[in-house]
Amino acid sequence: MDAEALKAFAHQVFDAQPFSRYIGARLIGAAPGYAELSLEVTDNLKQQHGFVHGGVISYLADNAITFAGGLAMGGNALTSEFKINYLKPGRGHELIARARARSTGRRQAVCQCEIFSQVDGEEILCALAQGTIVAASD
Repeated sequence: MDAEALKAFAHQVFDAQPFSRYIGARLIGAAPGYAELSLEVTDNLKQQHGFVHGGVISYLADNAITFAGGLAMGGNALTSEFKINYLKPGRGHELIARARARSTGRRQAVCQCEIFSQVDGEEILCALAQGTIVAASD
């Protein structure tokens, strides 16, 4: 699949995700083995201390690594497992997740993701995630 077809495929899959549309996530980068997602921080995504809820950050990590793995393997994919380390509270006006496939086979890819908070024009690393992505079967 060429680069333009891969991007079109990625956007088609992303646009078919009701939950991603519901919270306002956007797929802003897609390439073989790479995905970048962004999400505007709104009050309804925060927890009681005013930080972005950990579940929202976890969603971004999960979806970004699944896209990176799927794009590395050239097709639809599912998360088999992942873990996340929260480093700093998510805050600011936007979150950005950047994921890369680090090892890819025919049936699985191991991916890593960095999640950044955009605060006053600066990117602050707030979480790291790693996961195993498997090719989806019909």
